[in-house]
Amino acid sequence: MTGLSRRALLRAGLAAGALGMAAAPSARAETPVSPARRVVAMDFGLAETLIEIGRPPIALPDPGEWADWVVEPALPAGIANLGADREPNLELLAALRPDLIVTTPYLAGIRPLLEDFAPTREFSIYAPPGGHPYALSVAATRALAAAVGRPTEGEALIDRADATMAQARARFAETGMAERPVLVVNFLDTRHVRVYGPGSLFGDVMARTGLVNGWTRTSNYWGFSTVGIEELAQSPASRLVYLEPISPDTLDKLAQSPLWNSLAFVKAGRIHRLPPVLMFGMLPAAMRFARQLSRALEREPSHG
Repeated sequence: MTGLSRRALLRAGLAAGALGMAAAPSARAETPVSPARRVVAMDFGLAETLIEIGRPPIALPDPGEWADWVVEPALPAGIANLGADREPNLELLAALRPDLIVTTPYLAGIRPLLEDFAPTREFSIYAPPGGHPYALSVAATRALAAAVGRPTEGEALIDRADATMAQARARFAETGMAERPVLVVNFLDTRHVRVYGPGSLFGDVMARTGLVNGWTRTSNYWGFSTVGIEELAQSPASRLVYLEPISPDTLDKLAQSPLWNSLAFVKAGRIHRLPPVLMFGMLPAAMRFARQLSRALEREPSHG
């Protein structure tokens, strides 16, 4: 694997089932008895959570990708770059002398290697189809906060997330925005999208905020389906929300596509562009998605 491994996962979903697969805990993967202060995060969702609870990681794979996929919370300065997630810089990892490494089942193949450098703990947020990443994120936030000696801050993050969901739900109900289904997608090219359904973080946020998910088919482990854009016609009453990043020429090409222009939500102008939100994130990503979705939908009348 090269440094494109994380990017390939985010953009194309090539390892779609990996994170949901349960992995047996290793006998060596014990959380330190004392709170860990020097923590390496091998996953952006875990890293955003550590930042929010005031214990930012000391190192992270591919931090240059943060601005493209996460945006907020801002990545603090000075976080070391471990390189590709599946091929981390082992000399740097040894030099950093972490107290704890936190990872996910997506990187189960290199977990024995990580355990040679520090106690390693695995957190699974994305479960088989029908899973609930939001609830799993709550549990993981508590466990992670306890491991790094920030339990109060962990509970505060959970409370902020719940409050954000409640505020968005009240806003959607008040304005009538909950009356029309929503399709949430990433464009892979001009003919294919990744659409988020049950079992995705975005699907969980929509359910918690009272929105109807226009995509009802069974999704993969990550909670999405990769389909041709013609498949979106199954939900003609929906709004379409698409997330950045998006290829600069994709929208221009779509504008010339008879297939795209035949879709009901395109004809009606019910299309909204959202800035990047980490689709495989945890509570910070859930809050960002709820806020950005609220801002986007408020720009259109509920019966537009």
